[in-house]
Amino acid sequence: MSTEPYISIVIPVYNESANLETLYQRLTTTLDALGKPYEILLTDDGSRDDSVHILQELHKRRPEQIRVIEFNGNFGQHMAIMAGFERVRGQIIITMDADLQNPPEEIPKLVAAMEAGHDVVNTHRLERQDSWWRLFVSRTHNRIRAWMMPKLKMQDEGCMLRAYSRRIVDLMAATGEATTFIPALALNYASHPTEVGVAHENRFGGESNYSLYGLIRYNFDLVTGFSLFPLQVFTLIGMGVSFFSFLFVLYLGLRRLIVGPEVEGVFTLFAIMFFLIGIVLLGLGIVGEYIGRIYQEVRKRPRFVVKRVLEK
Repeated sequence: MSTEPYISIVIPVYNESANLETLYQRLTTTLDALGKPYEILLTDDGSRDDSVHILQELHKRRPEQIRVIEFNGNFGQHMAIMAGFERVRGQIIITMDADLQNPPEEIPKLVAAMEAGHDVVNTHRLERQDSWWRLFVSRTHNRIRAWMMPKLKMQDEGCMLRAYSRRIVDLMAATGEATTFIPALALNYASHPTEVGVAHENRFGGESNYSLYGLIRYNFDLVTGFSLFPLQVFTLIGMGVSFFSFLFVLYLGLRRLIVGPEVEGVFTLFAIMFFLIGIVLLGLGIVGEYIGRIYQEVRKRPRFVVKRVLEK
């Protein structure tokens, strides 16, 4: 087998000790059957279970093909993928999760699409095996995202089984952004993207690493990283509220001249005031999200800290 890989698989790992052995067996079986040189980069994102030791053992089994990146702490899924992107050697780079909800057996579909001339292959999950509330949240968010960012052509943003050309990966790795959303970033650079349907399975073992807060943060990164839509919406809301407030002041002034002083409507005025204050605070929160991203970027701190790399 050639020493120069043709396919690179990049997998972030966080507390996935229950899945790694099965992932290894299914992934290597699928890639061996393709008959093309490959490498597997697994990034441990500060796992607190036995994942690191299992990854070290997997590297010993196939040191030529399995490379392990160990982070000094927990820096997030997308930074774990970026660490792999900075070290890939292949021409076709495929990302996937370690929980086996993305079946490794679907990888040949992505390779075929890449070899057909596409530079980005996005995917959408067929017959999803998630709980009803996750399905509801995912579908609702996909619709809102499509409305807010119509140029971002992506049917299912939550599926991480995707393929990219080496050129696209090099461009993404060179951005140096402290926070990003990789599938959206790839589409910004793509010239000939496509999308394919892939199978979806129940999590093989362990528990999901995405809490409700994590999902909220994930969505903030997507929206604030690739759209000014929230700021534009609140600009329009501010203009509308200012216009109607001016009309309301004129109405109250005329009423005082015609009817005279009165105390009726005090609680209505309080309700309107609280409503307007709520809008202001929500707007400040959105502005704060954008300012926070600027703050993270201008500090120029490392996006992640690599503790050790196991490779041959």
